[in-house]
Amino acid sequence: MNTIKVSVKDHLAIITLNRGKSNALNAEMITELNDILKNISTDQNIAGVIITGKEHFFSAGLDLIELYNYGEKEVKSFWNLFLDFVANIISFKKPIVAAVNGHSPAGGCVIALACDYRIMSEGKYIIGLNEVPVGIIVPNSIFQLYSFWIGQANASRSLLEGKLFSPEEALQVGLIDEIVNPASILTAAERKIRKYMAMERNTWEQSKLNIRQSLISVAGADQSASLEIMLKQWWSPSTRSILKTIIDNLQKK
Repeated sequence: MNTIKVSVKDHLAIITLNRGKSNALNAEMITELNDILKNISTDQNIAGVIITGKEHFFSAGLDLIELYNYGEKEVKSFWNLFLDFVANIISFKKPIVAAVNGHSPAGGCVIALACDYRIMSEGKYIIGLNEVPVGIIVPNSIFQLYSFWIGQANASRSLLEGKLFSPEEALQVGLIDEIVNPASILTAAERKIRKYMAMERNTWEQSKLNIRQSLISVAGADQSASLEIMLKQWWSPSTRSILKTIIDNLQKK
């Protein structure tokens, strides 16, 4: 695998996002994440998963530099892949904890939201869904995932203004569950997930699926109509202009 690292310790899989400086999500990375989660879901020797990042970044979200240069078929294929991944991680029945070790906007936030528990490093980091100011229409399944944790009113306000939360703000609204010193984030994540893993497996897993039933249904539904609307906006001159400005700024850094 080129974009993630996986280690297993005492029935616990630790997936480390490992692509470039900021762990920006491209098709290869999403495919590798999707594949490893599918494999783990059927592996009876693995009872839980921690997802983490590296060096101040959990994930900076989608790789806009790569996506900007995709053609129409490539962009549509990418978004179908991403939404399929979101549906799969939402319905992943085993315990999964996010050790959010740094910045986690947009797509990074989506991965964290799909987990059962989020622990974030203290520091000057941000987390949230900031797609609207970028000119990207957020699919309903992702809005529902946001709402699942912070409530519809908070999710609506935050989404429409593209709010990015500090760790303290995220904890206050329920977007994350715990803030820890960066040096101890994996220890804290392991402590939490092993509590889940110690419970009767089938009872815990079925309870999780029951709790997420409506969310799983929304994420697994046909989203082709809303995707067409989203893609139309993606190719609009206004969104392309915003994306170009963002990309120019990123490439100057």
